[in-house]
Amino acid sequence: MTFWREHPAGVTVMVKVQPRSRRPGLQGIGESAAGPRLKIGVTDAPEDGKANRAVRAVLARSLGCALSMVEIVSGAANREKTLAVTGDADRLVEKLRSL
Repeated sequence: MTFWREHPAGVTVMVKVQPRSRRPGLQGIGESAAGPRLKIGVTDAPEDGKANRAVRAVLARSLGCALSMVEIVSGAANREKTLAVTGDADRLVEKLRSL
């Protein structure tokens, strides 16, 4: 089981966010009740969408795509989120496998 799902327009990525992290960036793969999730630390606080923007930026940078290609599709107010990344699914999956 993986922390991403392929679909025709790109991929969806399940993440667990650590706001106000001392170690920003990708922090490996973690387990949750819903399955594996990519752990992402951000230094921003979860106020006014700051942490959500930072999570989108970390994932976009890690996948080599524009910030506008990453959007939160569920869990905007939770630590566990699902993000959709638009683009070539094969290229995105290749990048995700290398994380």
